[in-house]
Amino acid sequence: MQIAIPCLFIRGGTSRGPYFLKTDLPADEVTRDKVLLAVMGSPDERQIDGIGGATTLTSKIAVLSASNHPWADVDFLFAQVSVAQAKVDLQPSCGNMLAGVGPAAIEMGLIAAVDGKTVVKIHAVNTGALIEAVVHTPGGRVTYDGDTAIDGVPGTAAPILLNFMEIVGSKTGKLFPTGHRREEIEGIDVTCIDVAIPIAIARADALGKTGYETKVELDADTAFFERIERIRRIAGERMGLGNVAGSVIPKFAIIAPPRYGGNVTSRYFVPDSCHSAYAVTGAICVGCCSLIKGSVADGVATVTGSLEETVVIEHPSGKISVSLVTKTNDSSIIVERAGVVRTARLLFSGYVHVPASLWN
Repeated sequence: MQIAIPCLFIRGGTSRGPYFLKTDLPADEVTRDKVLLAVMGSPDERQIDGIGGATTLTSKIAVLSASNHPWADVDFLFAQVSVAQAKVDLQPSCGNMLAGVGPAAIEMGLIAAVDGKTVVKIHAVNTGALIEAVVHTPGGRVTYDGDTAIDGVPGTAAPILLNFMEIVGSKTGKLFPTGHRREEIEGIDVTCIDVAIPIAIARADALGKTGYETKVELDADTAFFERIERIRRIAGERMGLGNVAGSVIPKFAIIAPPRYGGNVTSRYFVPDSCHSAYAVTGAICVGCCSLIKGSVADGVATVTGSLEETVVIEHPSGKISVSLVTKTNDSSIIVERAGVVRTARLLFSGYVHVPASLWN
């Protein structure tokens, strides 16, 4: 016997996965996680017995509910489902899956659309972040057709503007959780920074890389991954995140000078493979790092120093742009708002089926 669970399957940004109403899943968290693993077909490297895509970017789940937060309309719980392990990680958020939250909330009836554009106020439960999603809704219905292209996704679609509020110290409460703009870990200069998501950032050349390698080239270098994993684990400890072995945060990124008219080149790790494009939250964090004097990005990124600046990050599939509104004081930078344009598309709506025995 199987249980049918209503869901929407949506591409959000450069990721995709099922979007559920919280009330359609088990209330007990242990049972819920077993159900989510079964939905995706984990643990199995092919995810053959589920709807996962056998990669980190396609093994993601969004759980939505009406929000009790005084500012927000919708709560968004993000679940990163491991492909090869029986693990559901709720620590990070995902800016790409976030792109589908506004449309999903409207399609699910959590919020009523208006003619023109509908603003959906989202509370990201994993990190506490607050985000405005501006969704195109002509005639009071979500439209997915449009002329906006994002690198890493073929074709074009309607733009979805994501405005991130109160993003500094998303998990640690501090811009620089270790108290330093730059520090040495395993002989490498690293900036440990927390804006939208905690990341340890290093210069590519310090690790023997150009920063322009392809995903395939980087993924094949096991010695490189062993090295950055040692640095990432130490960084996690220093950032107050405890033992991060087996966790996807902090993330790790390398940077290099731009080559194609952007402001900085970067490769982003998730964390045991290179992202084929770039995570939205990661782009916000690396973009902010690019503005900060004394960070590892100082002298690598080409920025103007303006309080309103768009940082274009070159990545393996193209570019991603982050519009940052900041203020400065004597010791730090204050990020007031970060805006990113993404797209989303509803792929199918219906039911996903799991063994009834899991629910028991």
